[in-house]
Amino acid sequence: MLTLCGSPISNYYNKVKLALLEKGLPFTEEVAATHSSDQAILSASPLGKIPFIRTERGGLCESQAILDYLEATAPQPALLPADPFEAAKVRELTTFIDWHLEIVARQLYASTFFGAAPLSEGNLVRIRKQLETNIAAFKKLAKFSPCVAGKDFTQADCAAFANLPLIGMASKAAFGEDLLIAGGIDYKPYIKFIGERPSAQKVVADRKAAQTKV
Repeated sequence: MLTLCGSPISNYYNKVKLALLEKGLPFTEEVAATHSSDQAILSASPLGKIPFIRTERGGLCESQAILDYLEATAPQPALLPADPFEAAKVRELTTFIDWHLEIVARQLYASTFFGAAPLSEGNLVRIRKQLETNIAAFKKLAKFSPCVAGKDFTQADCAAFANLPLIGMASKAAFGEDLLIAGGIDYKPYIKFIGERPSAQKVVADRKAAQTKV
């Protein structure tokens, strides 16, 4: 059986958890702190990053590598289209969400969510400009019809459901407005739509339960 390691508060942990639940795969969960120096964790995730999974063949880290492994070993129900180009378009969209939106917005988290010192005005200007540019690019790819990549639930929805609300909240806290909404991406009805799925409800409930313990 697979073991998902990390924290239910982590958005990338929840990206993987959503995929596992959608596929109906049996798995257990193991709490693991990010950037741990524990050798048992480092043997599976050499940078101590979460999430990672433990399999009968060893550990595997990086959320997208994990999702691709799940797709290869448990192809049904599919979270990627059968057509190679359409599958690549889903991966393209997922990359935009993870690397061009969330990772940029992540620079705001320490000051907006965790009480760290405010960022300098120069850094705020730089981050805002980068987010606005990347959001405009994302808008050209996202479909929201009704899922983020089209009519079917895919890996891109695992990333979008886990990440878009964080990006919106962080930008609103830092800049006084949700830059996704300001950029013409009305993602909240989409989050509500995906949130009706049993898998998403489980992810949200477990995240809220974990947050009450922090």
